Amino acid sequence: MKICVAFNEGEIMNVLFLSELFYPHGGGAEYATFLYSRLLSQAGFNVRVITHGFNGEPRFSKDGRLTVYRFPLLGESGSVKYAILKRFDFLFSDFMNRMIKWADVVYIPRFWFSAIPLAKALGKPVVAHLHDYIPICSLAVLYNMSTAKVCNGKRLLCPPRCIYVYEKARNRKFREALTSTILNSIVGQYISRLIELSDAVICASKFQKDIIEKQKLSLRTRLYVIYNPLPRLSIIGMEGNDFGYFGGPDVMKGFRILSKALLEFKRHNSISIRVHSTKFPSEYGKCASALGKLGFIFYSKLKSDELENVYKKICAVIVPSIWPEPWPYVVVEALINGRLLLASKVGGIPEQVYGCKGVHLFDAGDYAKLAELIGYVNSLSREDVIDLGLHNRENFLQRFDNEISIKNFVSVIESIV
Repeated sequence: MKICVAFNEGEIMNVLFLSELFYPHGGGAEYATFLYSRLLSQAGFNVRVITHGFNGEPRFSKDGRLTVYRFPLLGESGSVKYAILKRFDFLFSDFMNRMIKWADVVYIPRFWFSAIPLAKALGKPVVAHLHDYIPICSLAVLYNMSTAKVCNGKRLLCPPRCIYVYEKARNRKFREALTSTILNSIVGQYISRLIELSDAVICASKFQKDIIEKQKLSLRTRLYVIYNPLPRLSIIGMEGNDFGYFGGPDVMKGFRILSKALLEFKRHNSISIRVHSTKFPSEYGKCASALGKLGFIFYSKLKSDELENVYKKICAVIVPSIWPEPWPYVVVEALINGRLLLASKVGGIPEQVYGCKGVHLFDAGDYAKLAELIGYVNSLSREDVIDLGLHNRENFLQRFDNEISIKNFVSVIESIV
């Protein structure tokens, strides 16, 4: 893929990525950032990434026009968001000053919003990329744990009770939950103001854009929708009839909903099923026997070849999220790999799966319906499962394309330079 990126004759555009985490660390947002950096560099941009460096990683790496700098940015803080926001020592260093002056565009794909005022002061345009709801929800998830409902986004400050219940549901210690409650209740409101300084703000789905646009009128003229790039995945052969769940024990990813659904399924069916479940910490080994009776098979975070082996065993992927995920990559990977999908009807998921015959959506939290759908998939013939999975893959790849995503991304950059 080659795109014309010269904005002045003989010059190539320089883009600086400020991302506190970078693939293989983090989640879907960091994966999208990694894919954008590669696609832009392959399209002819000079791309530099500044990120946190973990033990054993090189401080500097270069691949063609893509350069990655790694520094000890995050320390031991439990909150990546606030850990990077407070690194004013690094932000005002000579190195950062040189990097921003080098850039024609500064790109903020996650939480490093404290860099926006500095970039603007140095006369550089800024693109912020939202993979959540941080401008209208200090927790960024747009879900009120204290009421078990999706928020309406009408208040910038999350209720303290919501924050505390959210953190406790994620097994945070009392001190960590209290610190998060204080920070998100008080400091969180200022993050929105930093984002408003951006020249352009990219959303990952129309659902996400519509919600933010409705509550943040100041951003309306600067919001764009660009679907995240697709990973390079060749279809993995289907050797088994099991199910897959890749959200770990995270309550927001719907682990509790899936557990209830499997219990419901077991009550009404004599047959047993298996759900290969990844991203579970070692302590879940203590629960393996009890949860194993429901069908769970636990794995830790897997490498790509290990994940491929798991995919061979499954015919369907379950995504029971309770928060409105803008653009979950687990959905993308399931469809590209030709698997059936059982997913919550929330966030950007309906946009992703539109027209896919092998996808079944259910209301978030409706474990009884999920149990029913698990039974339905389990009753299908292998030929039907394969045909529906292939239809999912073909339909999805016809609707989404990396060339379109990167051209739209470049168009946004060119509009503000």
